[in-house]
Amino acid sequence: MDFMQRYKKWLKDDYFDDETKEELKAIEDNEKEIEDRFYKDLEFGTGGMRSKIGAGTNRINKYTIRRATQGFANYIVNYYEDSGKQSGIVIAYDPRHKSAEFALEAALVMAANNIKTYLFDSLRPTPELSFAVRELKACGGIVITASHNPPEYNGYKVYGPDGCQAVPERTRKIIAEINEIDSYSMVKTIEKKEAKEKDLLEYIGEDIDSKYIEAMLESLPKKELADKKGEDLNIVYTPLHGSAYKLTERLLDELGFDNLSIVEKQAVFDPGFSTVESPNPEEYSAFEMALKSAKDKDADLIMGTDPDGDRMGAIVKDDNNNYVDLNGNQIGILMADFLLNNTNVSDKGVIIKTIVTTELIKKLAEVHNVEVMDVLTGFKYIGELMTEFEEKGNKDFILGFEESYGYLIGDYARDKDAVIACGLTALIALYYKEQGKTLYQRLQEIYEEYGYYKEDLVAIRREGKEGQEKIKGTITELRENGVKEIADREVELWRDFKTGKEYDLKDDKEKEINLPVSNVLQYLLKDESLITIRPSGTEPKLKVYFAVKDETDKTAREKLNEIKDKFSQRVEEIIDNI
Repeated sequence: MDFMQRYKKWLKDDYFDDETKEELKAIEDNEKEIEDRFYKDLEFGTGGMRSKIGAGTNRINKYTIRRATQGFANYIVNYYEDSGKQSGIVIAYDPRHKSAEFALEAALVMAANNIKTYLFDSLRPTPELSFAVRELKACGGIVITASHNPPEYNGYKVYGPDGCQAVPERTRKIIAEINEIDSYSMVKTIEKKEAKEKDLLEYIGEDIDSKYIEAMLESLPKKELADKKGEDLNIVYTPLHGSAYKLTERLLDELGFDNLSIVEKQAVFDPGFSTVESPNPEEYSAFEMALKSAKDKDADLIMGTDPDGDRMGAIVKDDNNNYVDLNGNQIGILMADFLLNNTNVSDKGVIIKTIVTTELIKKLAEVHNVEVMDVLTGFKYIGELMTEFEEKGNKDFILGFEESYGYLIGDYARDKDAVIACGLTALIALYYKEQGKTLYQRLQEIYEEYGYYKEDLVAIRREGKEGQEKIKGTITELRENGVKEIADREVELWRDFKTGKEYDLKDDKEKEINLPVSNVLQYLLKDESLITIRPSGTEPKLKVYFAVKDETDKTAREKLNEIKDKFSQRVEEIIDNI
């Protein structure tokens, strides 16, 4: 069935409501828009499904939510002996448009399949869902969120019984079940009243919140410092209209950080994110209101969390008393440095990072005889290893982090957690303030000791079906034609994570990569610079990651900018010529 046939079916089929049909009638003269909405079914990527909200098979709406949930329910029935009835499913959601409605739709599909759902009574951060799945011994979970995407987006993420996002092996089975649903009439659902009467829908909230906070407090080191000196640290926090607000405020308060100011206008749950261009703590502009408050209060630390509460960004003072943002790699380095120096690290200790996260962590870990393990992009791969450690008892997890502002300590969850990241960052900032230092100054000390590591990301956006084809075509062309040099620097080694091969061009050797298959290319240059290119799993973007090292801050920045500018231009030319 082509896209136009699908479009006409949605217009005529009584299964779809009048509101949906009216939305589709409004685009009847826009064939390109119809094609984009109907040329495929919305797919699972590295973080589940994510798309603009709207009618169509390639959009997030109650029908695509129901279909995905029916597929997940079928997977549970087929792969769990008790069909989920006793262990159940946990569902959480963020403040986005239709998140609450989509969460209920998913719960009612599960109930219709005789699978009990524990549904949070209001919005909660994504990592609390991970915790709740483990706490309630559920067979899985669902989060309705589009993370830090623009307000017109929403999404759907699936979790396993360990509280970890579905990894490829599980995802493939779920996708296979979803693909078996070739008609929406195959999707089961019941009314809310019936689900509650049959004890297939139970609301959860405050009790899980308290246990979640308790688990984080148990995981954090040096709590006695905050208990005694917490008021010495002047903090400004913005939840950017997101679900981490109450729990982050509560955690910081229980730790003893009494000198805390909340950006009140951004503590309102606003699905339009009206006070920011983008609710993304990776972007300095998202902190405009927090910065104004911080300057008025002479704050030591500014922190912000994204809408679903799994990413955290921080801003600190530099040597000139100006506020500067720390990127995700820098925050992760400060966390690792603090944990390695202030906790009892065993000889089985492990830090887990993604392949695009800073290599500086390996220098720090080496000094403490700690192992660093690389995984593919996506925190689910970190969570997967944590579960393996738990089952085998062969490793002690210290820290998991990725350059995209995601961090976790403790074993209470299997997803990045902005709430505990705020608590840990505040503890580190207080620890160094008591020594007369800022986080910025400690970071400079690390650079001076190990070398200046600099990283950056370029995201090339191409919308629609044509854009997706261009993104895939660019990766294919680079793979097939090869890359011998980048920015006049010889490529010594390159990795193709799709074929699972590493090619040493210098010594003409080849070896296997022991990681899951992924459409990712990585190049190591003669000067140790590292470039990685991959399509985003959740957005219409081609992502290019750059990492360099040099002896000074100035030369490292110059090298980074040169390589970034030249290779980005090269990639742009390829994508535009496809």
